[in-house]
Amino acid sequence: MKRRSLLKGVAGAGALVATGVPVALAAPTDGTPLQFTPKAPKDPNPLKGELQKYPTCPYCGMSRTKFSHTRHLLHYEDDRVDGTCSLHCAAISLSLNIDRGPKAIYAADYSSSDEIKPMLNVDEATYLIGSRQKGTMSHRSKLAYRERRQAEAARKDHGGEVGDFDAALTAAYIDMAKDTVMIRKRRAEKRARMQKGK
Repeated sequence: MKRRSLLKGVAGAGALVATGVPVALAAPTDGTPLQFTPKAPKDPNPLKGELQKYPTCPYCGMSRTKFSHTRHLLHYEDDRVDGTCSLHCAAISLSLNIDRGPKAIYAADYSSSDEIKPMLNVDEATYLIGSRQKGTMSHRSKLAYRERRQAEAARKDHGGEVGDFDAALTAAYIDMAKDTVMIRKRRAEKRARMQKGK
């Protein structure tokens, strides 16, 4: 490489760093892992019209309305927002946005009888972890309840363990390898069925 070209590249990178723009973001195409940075405009009020603004999970593509009972929403300190279908995908978002602190994290209130479950702050939620109730993107369900007594009542009927958000998030990370294998297998089977149907 010619010295002039090298210096030009270094100077350009230095200018970007000086302006506070991460060098990786300056690339004309996305790169890993920054392509997963939330790309929607900043949103200081993400719960207003949430499902219209964030209809699909950016990590798996699943409908957040269809999976409204397990959906999560991450509101980062810079007002970027990630709406996910599940705690599994919320855990992915938190990992990929490790330098972006969460202002608030919301989960669907599984105890609600509403067709579209309302959201609650995970700091106020109690999770039922590993019950016989079906999970989303995970072999082990992690469902948020508004009140601890509701989670305890569900545990009596469906088994599992009661814990806070940190316990549920830890379980999501512990399950990540097994869940990823399961999801890959299911998607491969679905693709094979679609190929046969052509």
